[in-house]
Amino acid sequence: MVKKFGLSALALVMMAGAGLWLGQGGTTGALSFAAEAQETTAAPAEAPVVPDMTIGAADAPITMVEYASYTCPHCATFHSEVFKQLKTDYIDTGKVKFTFREVYFDRYGLWASMVARCGGEMRYFGISGILFETQKEWAASNEPATVVENLKKIGRTAGMDDATLGACLEDGAMAQAMVDAYQKNSAADDVTATPTIFVNGEKHSNMSYADLKEILDAELAE
Repeated sequence: MVKKFGLSALALVMMAGAGLWLGQGGTTGALSFAAEAQETTAAPAEAPVVPDMTIGAADAPITMVEYASYTCPHCATFHSEVFKQLKTDYIDTGKVKFTFREVYFDRYGLWASMVARCGGEMRYFGISGILFETQKEWAASNEPATVVENLKKIGRTAGMDDATLGACLEDGAMAQAMVDAYQKNSAADDVTATPTIFVNGEKHSNMSYADLKEILDAELAE
C-alpha cells in the first residue's frame, strides 16, 4: 500500500538534493542545497511543466492510466507479467492509449523518475522498463550515493552523459514540480495503492494479464 508522505513535498526534494550532494562532497553541499531551496520558497519562480508520459494512438478507443512507483515490487511484477503483453496486444495495435504516472513515496523512487524523464519522451518508456527490470539491483543499497551511481549507470545505457544526468538529478525545481503533480493527481484519483490502473476512467487494483484482457475486450466490444 502507498502511504502518505511523512515529510512535506519541499522536505522530500531537499532529501533528494542532500543525498546527491552528500555523494559528491559532504554536508556542505547538502546545507547549500537546503539554503537554495529556502530561497526558492521565498521567491518562487514559475514551476516547470511535468507532462504525462503517454504511448499509443491518440485516437485509441481505450484510455488507460497506471499509477506506479519504481521502488514498488508489485509494480515491477506488473511490468514484467502484464505491461509487456499489454503493449504488444493493445498499445502497439492502436487499441489502448497508455499513460504512466509516477508515485513517489521514497526518495529513491523520485530519483529514478528524474532519470527516466531526463531522457525525454522518446527514451522514457525504455528507461522505465530497465528501472523495473533491474529494481532489485539499483535500489538495493542503503547508501544514497550508491543508488545515485546505480541510476546514473542506467542513464548511461540510454545514451546520456554524466553532465546531463547530474543536471537532471540536481534540478530541485523539477523535483518539487514532480512531487506536486503526483500529490495533485493521486488525490484527485484517490490512489492509495500501487499499481493502480484506470481503464476509460474506471479504477482497478493490481491484476493479472488475463483479468485485464477481459476488461479491455469488454470495452472494445461496446
